[in-house]
Amino acid sequence: MTERDNAAGEVLERTAQETSPEVGQTAVPARPTKRARRRVADTTFNGLAIGAGAFIILILGAVFIFLLLESYPAFIAGKEEISGTADFTKGMGFWQYAGAALFGTVLSALLALALAVPFAVAIALFISHFAHRRFASVLGYIIDLLAAIPSVVFGLWGIRTLEPIVRPVFEWVSNVLTPPLQWWVDHVPFMGEEGGLAQFDWWPLQPSLVAFTPPARNIMMGGLVLAIMILPIITSLCREVFLQTPKLLEEAALGLGATRWEMIKMTVLPVGRSGIVSAAMLGLGRALGETMALLMVLSAGLQVNFNLFSPGQHSTIASQIALNFPEAHPGLQRQVLIGIGLMLFALTFVVNWLARRVLARYAEFSGANA
Repeated sequence: MTERDNAAGEVLERTAQETSPEVGQTAVPARPTKRARRRVADTTFNGLAIGAGAFIILILGAVFIFLLLESYPAFIAGKEEISGTADFTKGMGFWQYAGAALFGTVLSALLALALAVPFAVAIALFISHFAHRRFASVLGYIIDLLAAIPSVVFGLWGIRTLEPIVRPVFEWVSNVLTPPLQWWVDHVPFMGEEGGLAQFDWWPLQPSLVAFTPPARNIMMGGLVLAIMILPIITSLCREVFLQTPKLLEEAALGLGATRWEMIKMTVLPVGRSGIVSAAMLGLGRALGETMALLMVLSAGLQVNFNLFSPGQHSTIASQIALNFPEAHPGLQRQVLIGIGLMLFALTFVVNWLARRVLARYAEFSGANA
């Protein structure tokens, strides 16, 4: 062997003696490296995230299966069986009853959305671009607190305070709009004549649309209360969206000679369009599932028409469940109510799906699609 081989052997033997434990001693495990610890943390976080997503899907699936299994007998039951067992259906079959409640739910939510969105956008623009910073912070804090008021408080306030205030307003609107609508029915072809559109309850443009009958416990009153309830939610989200508009765009528009309104119209509103849609859809979801406020404000009925100012015409799914479920007997009565609950579940799912489709179309603002 050469001297180089002898030196290499001595080095290997010395290294083995230094690294091998002596007799009676245990080997000390090597500490995990920083990269190994980071890999364990990433794996753990990945598993938790996947588990949380799967848990939500399982919960939704369990709710759907429960509603479907419990309400399936009501789907296949005959009209005579349901009307004889569940007197709250007013002699209607399941699908007629569910359709009437679904119509009232959608109508009240759309009225609330039509009333709330313009005011919410205007208030959010005032807070973000017009009001003094200190006053804007105080006003924004108050609006955030309004979102925490329980719905039963809104219901009590609506029936005790708001109803006497809006009663003369509804009467004035009825007196102003009834004559033009009556002229429309009398003079426009295919309207008031026999077989015309005015003969059908589902046609909105007729005098019964605004025919007011006191008290003001009608679907318009319910939509007004719902609009006040969802106004803080839409306003808060729109305010945050408007505040994220790039300052360079605003300053460039003002530097080119645009007025404050022109700057908002050209920069703030286009950038925050998808955020406004997100806020409106969130408010719509709150309005669709509202229970106590509408239960206290509305004079319930099961009609499918557009008599917005007449009491005893409409009701909502959530109100029907809250009103009838405590006294419903096990069996077909509860199955009917669970069945309309399944309809509300499906409706909210469709609304959320449509919201995602709208956001995918108007995705100029990246933060609103998160």
